[in-house]
Amino acid sequence: MKKRLKLLFSILFVMIVFSNCQNSNSGDMKDQNKQSVIFLHHSTGKTVWQGGNNFVTKVKGKLGMKSAVEKWFNRYNKENQTSYEIKDLEFPKKQPYGWKNYPFDYYNIWVKNGDQDFYMGEPTLKTLTPEYDLIVLKHCFPVSRIVFDGEVSVDEEIKRFENYKLQYQALKAEMLKYPDTKFLLWTPSALTKESTTPESAEAATSFSKWVAEEWDQSGDNIFIWDFRLLETEGGNFLLPKNSVGPKDSHPSHAFARRVSPLFCKRMVDVLENRGDQESTTGE
Repeated sequence: MKKRLKLLFSILFVMIVFSNCQNSNSGDMKDQNKQSVIFLHHSTGKTVWQGGNNFVTKVKGKLGMKSAVEKWFNRYNKENQTSYEIKDLEFPKKQPYGWKNYPFDYYNIWVKNGDQDFYMGEPTLKTLTPEYDLIVLKHCFPVSRIVFDGEVSVDEEIKRFENYKLQYQALKAEMLKYPDTKFLLWTPSALTKESTTPESAEAATSFSKWVAEEWDQSGDNIFIWDFRLLETEGGNFLLPKNSVGPKDSHPSHAFARRVSPLFCKRMVDVLENRGDQESTTGE
């Protein structure tokens, strides 16, 4: 009897150890039965994520209630028998890297220091790509404050059109190294007419068009959501009806509510391999 009990306990012990090993290993790779999305953003992205920025929406966000994007995905999963999981992350954080998410910063973290798992506390693609099937990234609206002097170099932080192009080309080469992960990039957020100059706004629009028409190519793992086109409706400035105020280039509550579902649809189009066929605005 004692031998049988000892044998039974030994079998149970082996089964528990094996089960733990299986669970541990499964956390190191993407779950094949579902697709995971990470949205990297700051304040403009948060407004779209929440589906607005009025008092009620802000309070709900502070209380940790589900965002408009999370609710949209929950409904979509129920209606379509899908298992998409989405989460958001402030990237980069204020400390230690700094509240900067411009082309240079993505290049600096993901390309220049991409051989590390983390750079100044921020995850590189070596860390993000094993966990997520879709990585969504964006820049805050100061990205459109383009200047026309200063050094031209991929390692230069100055917001020149030429530097942006060099940094985007380097980012593209890095993203293509991870063909099992898709990337969705927002075109640069626009500024209100009162917050910029005509020359700078035109240069920002030109850069956005270059991203949409030349940098983005069909058939690879990189896609765009043409957020700037939604904001400007084809012009150079964030339209007054779409902004918080004349000198505040954050999206208005009404605009964020309108485009939040378009953002969700665009993500699903990419996840379901329709990214090159469907509208880049999600409309």
